[in-house]
Amino acid sequence: MRYHIDTIPIWDAVKLDGECPLCSLERKTELGEAERYLGASVMEPDIRIKVNDKGFCRKHHTMLFSMSNRLGHALMLESHTIENRKKTAQIFEKMNRAAEQLIQAGLGDKLSGKTRNAAAVITGEAGQLTELSGTCLMCETIRENMLRYLHTFFHLYKQDRDFSARIAGGKGFCLPHTGQLIAVAAEELNSRELGEFIRMITRLETENLERIQEDISWFIKKFDYRYEAESWKNSKDAVERTVNKTRGWCVGKEPVPEE
Repeated sequence: MRYHIDTIPIWDAVKLDGECPLCSLERKTELGEAERYLGASVMEPDIRIKVNDKGFCRKHHTMLFSMSNRLGHALMLESHTIENRKKTAQIFEKMNRAAEQLIQAGLGDKLSGKTRNAAAVITGEAGQLTELSGTCLMCETIRENMLRYLHTFFHLYKQDRDFSARIAGGKGFCLPHTGQLIAVAAEELNSRELGEFIRMITRLETENLERIQEDISWFIKKFDYRYEAESWKNSKDAVERTVNKTRGWCVGKEPVPEE
């Protein structure tokens, strides 16, 4: 079949033969986004507007900070902070108006419920403050890209027999990406295809979770003196692989090769 800009990265991730090809694809997307935001795009007006509005989560600030481009990071932080000051000023103004009502409240205000209303305003604005610090442009962009890749995954799965055979004989996926795949499968596959896919993916995950569990159990046994002379088998990186299989890649060796 013809390959295009979306199918090639998926095939490349599958050929890595890792614990979860979608984790590899997601990590590659994440690295590419980080480089983009720290590169020339940081000066593009449309990108700056989005960064100013959303900012980045703690995880992605840590990632950006580690990439040794302090100036690019600072430029984004400056404009985002300016935008945040405008938003927090509005939030704090509403809070202070409500606070003044509480300070000046008399017995009649308490009986009428006015103080409860003022307290509710403060609570509501506190929620706005929490929400303000909970947005992340990189997280949103990565989710959008991965959703597109998930739909493309099923295009390949239906049209390319080599691809579907490679998936069926592979190491499966992490549990979070397995759930995402199944959710998208319900949109992309007809009834028979969906039934066959569910049968395949549950078999695949069951087999590979068993493999992972055997590896982590053997890793633990190797700390028992009775097994000291035994081979480590395939368990030396069992901790990392078990974490990544159950939660998605987050520890150990990068799931994408260095270019």
